[in-house]
Amino acid sequence: MAPVRRFISLLWIALLSCSCSACSFGRMDRDRSCVAQRGGASFYGGGLDGCKTASGERYHANAYTAAHRKLPFGTKVCVKNLKNGNEITVRINDRGPYVKGRVIDVSEAAAHRLGMTRSGVVPVEVVVLNDR
Repeated sequence: MAPVRRFISLLWIALLSCSCSACSFGRMDRDRSCVAQRGGASFYGGGLDGCKTASGERYHANAYTAAHRKLPFGTKVCVKNLKNGNEITVRINDRGPYVKGRVIDVSEAAAHRLGMTRSGVVPVEVVVLNDR
């Protein structure tokens, strides 16, 4: 009887750990959202309009897209400017940034909505909204 009880206990522990770790990329915040990362955000300059991104699609300065080092292409994330509280939902379609301390590069349109075009780099919180 003891081995069966131990198996059931281990099964419950496994099930609970799976449901509590729904956010495999980061931690869970108090609103039960997956906080992927906190760090700096920068934005693409307008001179790159029309260039190919790592996903193969063309970059458009007026689209709400972004570059992230690890998230799958097509993932939608909410980027929140921690200085002014502005938020924007963007879709990952490129790789980068490759500067220490930065977690995401957003398009020029997203940068305007975030209110970061003058400062260039702002502290942000990135929340994964879906896995694709």
